[in-house]
Amino acid sequence: MKIKILYEDSNILAIDKPSGILVHPDQKNKDKTILDLFVKKYPKVGIAHRLDRETSGVMLLAKNTKAHEFLKKQFMDREIKKTYYAIVSGWVKNDRGIINKPIGRSPKDFRRHLAGRGVRGELREAITEYKVLKRFKASCAQNFSSCALPRVRVGTLGDKNFVHIQPFTYLEIYPKTGRTHQIRVHMKFINHPVVCDSLYNPNKPCPKGLNRLALHAKSIEFNLPAGRQGNLKGKIIKIESPLPKEFLKVVK
Repeated sequence: MKIKILYEDSNILAIDKPSGILVHPDQKNKDKTILDLFVKKYPKVGIAHRLDRETSGVMLLAKNTKAHEFLKKQFMDREIKKTYYAIVSGWVKNDRGIINKPIGRSPKDFRRHLAGRGVRGELREAITEYKVLKRFKASCAQNFSSCALPRVRVGTLGDKNFVHIQPFTYLEIYPKTGRTHQIRVHMKFINHPVVCDSLYNPNKPCPKGLNRLALHAKSIEFNLPAGRQGNLKGKIIKIESPLPKEFLKVVK
């Protein structure tokens, strides 16, 4: 698999991660990961942060130990600005919002995290801001059985000629913390889960033409290491990933 490189210097690599590929090796999965694809060319490569398997978009890799530590500190100090785009179920009421709700583990499924009632384990601070870009209606994929109402008749030959229409919202999202599945958990918490999410929004309406998690890491803004001095911050740089074609078709 060929991964598009969005930015590269002697310390840092910014890639355009496709949906469907793991970042780290997984004992249960033998598929190649982002780390596998780059470690041969860059033996000291390190993962500065992670994206979920089904999330696409810009991702940072460090080419050496110093660069890795430099980036990790920025993430820990919340100095790095990240912007995501997502399509969620329903029409989000407010044009802007902040979700400030700690995240813990789900008591029913070890794969899931949870905000709100029923959460177990350690609660970790999680803050997500969002802005509505567009509210729209779209026909839904036929394999999502819950996409049943409302229905609009477009022919006369039975159910095959029904188009299932559902409301969706296109969001720009700014996570202020970096918890596992944070955006997916927080959108689920406010009853507007990310569409096509088999873990947090299973068997629910998914816009026709979209067959992957509707979450994309659009941009990331961070400080570059300052030349040979390394421990000092250099200029601020912003890297952007083009929106997936399937997003553009759905939200046209």
